[in-house]
Amino acid sequence: MKTLKIGTCIHFTSMEELPAKFATLREHGFDSCQLLAWNLTLLTDENAVIVRDLLDEYGITVSAFWCGWEGPRKWDFYEGQLTLGLVPTDYRQMRIKNLCDGADFAHKLGITDVVTHMGYIPENPYDPNFSTFCIAVRTVAEHLQKNGQYLLFETGQETPVTMLRCFEQVGCDNLGVNLDTANLILYGKANPVDALDVFGPYVRNLHAKDGRYPTNGHDLGEETKLGEGKVDFKALFVKLHELGYQGHVTIEREIEGDQQLKDILESRTYLEEIINEVYGG
Repeated sequence: MKTLKIGTCIHFTSMEELPAKFATLREHGFDSCQLLAWNLTLLTDENAVIVRDLLDEYGITVSAFWCGWEGPRKWDFYEGQLTLGLVPTDYRQMRIKNLCDGADFAHKLGITDVVTHMGYIPENPYDPNFSTFCIAVRTVAEHLQKNGQYLLFETGQETPVTMLRCFEQVGCDNLGVNLDTANLILYGKANPVDALDVFGPYVRNLHAKDGRYPTNGHDLGEETKLGEGKVDFKALFVKLHELGYQGHVTIEREIEGDQQLKDILESRTYLEEIINEVYGG
């Protein structure tokens, strides 16, 4: 029986560092990753050729391209409302272009799934910013459709129902979900297992991450190593299996230094045991 492929995140911060990052990935037995890019100056035609050759050389599959955007970003419940994603009108047109350019770069690499954070989508469908935000999403989604690509919302800043409502309003068939299992908890928006009842069929990729709920009204909850937070990974994969999910599982650990790699490797073992039990691998 087919099981799920486990990878991790590679941050595309410079061309000089990328070969070493791919080498480390393979050294530790991974052959898939999500490629995360915030430095949009790197997304050139010349670099696309080099990155594609590196992926071939190291035998790595990129399950999704995580595309950032220009302008300020604050990961909290206050300034985040004003700075993140396509929701703030001050940055919207610039970021539409950023996402379309990022998708074109990913297309040159043969990557079909493009992921981003959309911001704090208004929960009130009568909020004037909801309809204009959906128009912006449609603009990006239609651009990706021409490339045969999917636009994936990373979970966290919106409730599952709000995300689903946006999908319905936008009306494009190339919208999907990058389920970050911890973010729904860190932002206090939902339990990731229950969220699958709402948007489960849209899940095309997965950030395996753990964390705890917020303890104040300003700051996100605390991210943790897998198995030390509130995510019930056994229940999660049981439900994903019931939904027929056969996509990638991408470990994300948002710390730095040697401990990050140690936690990622231990997380892989933790996930393999659960996935093999559920999927029969």
